[in-house]
Amino acid sequence: MEITDVKIRKILSEGRLRAVVSVTLDDMLAVHDIKVVQGDERLFVAMPSRKDENGIFRDIVHPISPSSRKLFEETILDAYERQIVILEAEEAENASAEAPSEIEAL
Repeated sequence: MEITDVKIRKILSEGRLRAVVSVTLDDMLAVHDIKVVQGDERLFVAMPSRKDENGIFRDIVHPISPSSRKLFEETILDAYERQIVILEAEEAENASAEAPSEIEAL
């Protein structure tokens, strides 16, 4: 199995939820609503889940082995971090474009 695509669907800055992600496996299967969550000590990945009749959340889809969970988490968090760097660079570029240059101020 290969993760062939990671799409960062939504990035949030408030609360513990940082992003909502979709992953494509082998260019054949998409898994949506994977969450990037800020834990007490680090970011982690939460798989899609739903609440059962007892009010307990259960994963709908999840990796079976620790190595596959590690692969998912590392790939998703890497894509998230790359997207954050891109967004920060765009914000810095926009801020510098909006600020008057020293020549214009004279």
